[in-house]
Amino acid sequence: MYKIVRKKELNPTVTLMEIEAPLIAKKAEPGQFIIFRAKEDSERVPLTIADFDREKGTVTIIFQIVGGATIELNTLNEGDSLHDFVGPLGQPSETDGLKKVAVVGGGVGCAIAYPIAKKLHNLGCEVHSIVGFRNKDLVILEDEFKAVSSQLRIMTDDGSYGTKGLVTNALEELIKEGNQYDEVIAIGPVIMMKFVAQLTKKYDIKTIVSMNPIMIDGTGMCGGCRLTVGGETKFACVDGPDFDGHLVDFDEAMHRGTMYKEFETHAREASCNLLNKEVK
Repeated sequence: MYKIVRKKELNPTVTLMEIEAPLIAKKAEPGQFIIFRAKEDSERVPLTIADFDREKGTVTIIFQIVGGATIELNTLNEGDSLHDFVGPLGQPSETDGLKKVAVVGGGVGCAIAYPIAKKLHNLGCEVHSIVGFRNKDLVILEDEFKAVSSQLRIMTDDGSYGTKGLVTNALEELIKEGNQYDEVIAIGPVIMMKFVAQLTKKYDIKTIVSMNPIMIDGTGMCGGCRLTVGGETKFACVDGPDFDGHLVDFDEAMHRGTMYKEFETHAREASCNLLNKEVK
């Protein structure tokens, strides 16, 4: 059993949990993920590691409450324990040798972008962070990004905080200002990563994207995270989740993501009905 030592609501739909898992904390690296089960009969779900503390022996996860499994996870509180918490899985993000990097995060994907920005900063890399949200109420990890970034640009769709516009607007502005990046790292909705990659290809800047949004099983056995990279078939959970953004077939990945919407809707409704019965 894996004890929840801290729980914090980051916004109305996003929750942070710090989990007691010393063996995972000892080995974890940015870019890797865990698989959890909230309870014995729960669904297995992969979540990318948002942070870790080797001395405390804890691993931090940040999740959006969107489906049955995350609704159930969010019912647990500090002092409760998760039934399963397995990892670290996947390939760590490559950070060696980078001197100047733009880290681009979108929505809850910022939780995955942050540990990479943090590690790069600790390695002495100059980090420019660009984070995007729909509105002010959904902004997360602002202070954390400020602490590890030479520059931080916050973008909102409606202009209610930071600058109105898309993350690609801010990225192109920084490029045109003369910033020469060794690499751009983009993590967020698949559509966002697609347009970041299109932009950086125009400027011939190496771009890494995290395909964690399409992961389901987390072991490669279900085939749900199959994608085409440079004409070859890859699995996000086994071969990634990081890939060369200029080689990923994003349209195929987005189409595959729509296949599970009906199932997710049914799972979410079933969880809500179960919780309502428990409340009564």
